[in-house]
Amino acid sequence: MAINTLSGRFLILTTLFVVLAEVLILLPGLANYREDYLLTRLERAQIASLALLATDQMIEPDLEEELLQNAGVLNVVLRRDTARQLVLSSPIPRPVAATYDLREPGNWVLVRDALALLADPETHVIRVIGDPVQKGGLVIEVTMETGPMRIGMIEYGLRLLTLSAAVSVVTALLLFALVRRLMVVPIKRVVAHMSSYAEAPEDARRIIEPTARVEELRVAEEALASMQRQLTAALKQKERLAQLGQAVAKISHDLRNILTTAQLFADRMEGSNDPGVQRAAPKLMNSIGRAVNLCETTLAFGKAEEPPPTLSRFMLGGLVAEVLEAEQPPAEAAQIDFVTDVAPNLTIRADREQLYRVLSNLVRNARQAIEATGQPGTIEIGAGHEAEGWWIRVQDTGPGLPERAREHLFQPFSGGVKKGGTGLGLAISAELVRGHGGRLELVRTDENGTEFKLHLPEGLDLQAPAG
Repeated sequence: MAINTLSGRFLILTTLFVVLAEVLILLPGLANYREDYLLTRLERAQIASLALLATDQMIEPDLEEELLQNAGVLNVVLRRDTARQLVLSSPIPRPVAATYDLREPGNWVLVRDALALLADPETHVIRVIGDPVQKGGLVIEVTMETGPMRIGMIEYGLRLLTLSAAVSVVTALLLFALVRRLMVVPIKRVVAHMSSYAEAPEDARRIIEPTARVEELRVAEEALASMQRQLTAALKQKERLAQLGQAVAKISHDLRNILTTAQLFADRMEGSNDPGVQRAAPKLMNSIGRAVNLCETTLAFGKAEEPPPTLSRFMLGGLVAEVLEAEQPPAEAAQIDFVTDVAPNLTIRADREQLYRVLSNLVRNARQAIEATGQPGTIEIGAGHEAEGWWIRVQDTGPGLPERAREHLFQPFSGGVKKGGTGLGLAISAELVRGHGGRLELVRTDENGTEFKLHLPEGLDLQAPAG
């Protein structure tokens, strides 16, 4: 098991926590053992001394030695009332090294003294002071050797360490197995699904199905599944768009040839003596010319290229008049009023044909939105000049754009509103405006109508067309 894996690191942390638990269990256990050991010696010494005080006769040295051995001490001093009396005594093999008072011991003091005893292998004589049991006096003092107590502490510590280590190891193994089952295995499953999906993201069968029982992992799986579905759908749409682009390019190629032939016949119509034909021929020539140009630009768009704008200065009012004349609704359609708020002498610098396409798309969308309601409406085109450049506003009194269309308004094949629409008009318009170094934005759309605004800079800072 590698250390840098989730399982390896969790195992290391589990081991560290087990060791920490062992220390936290062992230290208080040793301190309690030492305290109980000393209190037991005080209690035994008190019992021996009280038995001796019950008689006024002197006891034999052998009996006194036996009482001290049974109590595990060397001397016993009992203070009753104000008198301090040496009840039992024996020779002390070495000087008293330390004195310990057990009447009000602190936890930290007990742990410290226990560790000091374990760290010192030599046997010392110590004095221990405590309260007599059952108020059999004021204070009892004993002297004793530390050797037997240290041996007992070591044996007790080993037993405690063995038992706690067994419990801790079993608990750690169960915890490790549970965490591995609940977290590591589901995470590995998510990683395996991600790797499998990366090999063939177009295959919808490789999208993960959320099955995790842990809430956080399930949320992660659901988010991953949602992302995979969106990516798969986007890749399929890209593939369809590529196929559609090839088909449109072929159709545009053939249509361009047909329109070129129609243009030749339209040229002959200009020589007609019929006044009506003479008036209609230029408009027909312009329409066919725009159609041919549109086919050529569609072929360029199919190659992911939009021709750069050919800049020239022209009167915006004349271009707006052409757009509105071409977008006049049929007689049987709803009444639509066209309003123009463009200064007659307003001259701008842009590509005339591309700007015609942009305005034509916006006006056509507005007209179709109003016609769909069956009610009269108004379409207004305004323009002006500001410090950064020119602006052109196209607004209508239609029903407004639905929420679905606003989310992907300028994306190809995604921002269509009317049934049967392709959603290309606004996408192409936005790209053409960006080619001028400007921008096309939706200012507002609600039940009172929709307003788009074009911003065209005065300078020559043209952006490269987006692929």
